Amino acid sequence: MRVRPRRHILGMSAILLPFDASGAIDWDALARHVERTAQAGLIPAVNMDTGYVQLLDDATRLRVLEVAKTHSGGRFVAGAHIADAPGDALDMDRLRSAIDPIQQRGGTPLIFPCHGLSALEEEDWIAAHASAAASCDRFIAFELGPMFVPYGRILSLDGWAGLLDIPQCIGAKHSSLSRTLEWERVARRDAERSDFMVLTGNDLAIDMVMWGSDYLLGLSTFAPDLFARRDALWEAGDPGFYELNDVLQYLGFFAFRAPVPAYKHDAAIFLELRGWIASSRTHPRAPARPASDRAVLEEIARRLGVLA
Repeated sequence: MRVRPRRHILGMSAILLPFDASGAIDWDALARHVERTAQAGLIPAVNMDTGYVQLLDDATRLRVLEVAKTHSGGRFVAGAHIADAPGDALDMDRLRSAIDPIQQRGGTPLIFPCHGLSALEEEDWIAAHASAAASCDRFIAFELGPMFVPYGRILSLDGWAGLLDIPQCIGAKHSSLSRTLEWERVARRDAERSDFMVLTGNDLAIDMVMWGSDYLLGLSTFAPDLFARRDALWEAGDPGFYELNDVLQYLGFFAFRAPVPAYKHDAAIFLELRGWIASSRTHPRAPARPASDRAVLEEIARRLGVLA
């Protein structure tokens, strides 16, 4: 793969769902974080893993969509999620019901993994996405590794390439944490459908943008302003890109260590340190980090220049 200097990078940021000190969702903080993400130039992505989508009820997911509609400036992505169980067959009616409210509010649906999808053979996985495309103008597909959720699924390259034949599928988020698998997808995209977005979800290799990926990252919710600055430096050909990227990657290596889902607690601590949310509480069913993480995150925040 060749490095692609000065390319414009499209950034999407999975929005952390903040909680207040009492353990309730902090809706005002969510609205502010959606706004600051959009104002930085990134596309907010709500109801993602970073937003605990698999732990929310339908009413809460809908309220999150309303916040995104009101505070994103009209451009946002949202996870279309089915809360099914192991052994359940894929319910296409439920999937369409998850897609519809996103479209109705002007968002782009991202088809979130579920047990029913994960259990399908690759050709049936592609067929399910093609069927979903019949009810939407545009959507994003999602390969999510099992280190993130137990029903995650990474396809073979040929299986993944079936997405390129679905006109309504404008891109796919790839979260295998493997550079090689992602480079293969970029090369296949370049050869067969150049307008298709390969959205890296590799929080351990955020420099994948240098080789032609765009991104939809959980890590960027820690600092959408700094990711936007990094992206602008790359487009300008400014070598400052590398130094800023190095520290952001240090943050990614620390926050996304095992158990990976606990990165959301580190995100809450970091946003609290920045004064952007009032509490580092997380969803009560989400894994937590040890108290010692705070000191490390403070040091990283200082290196990034966002904490005195």
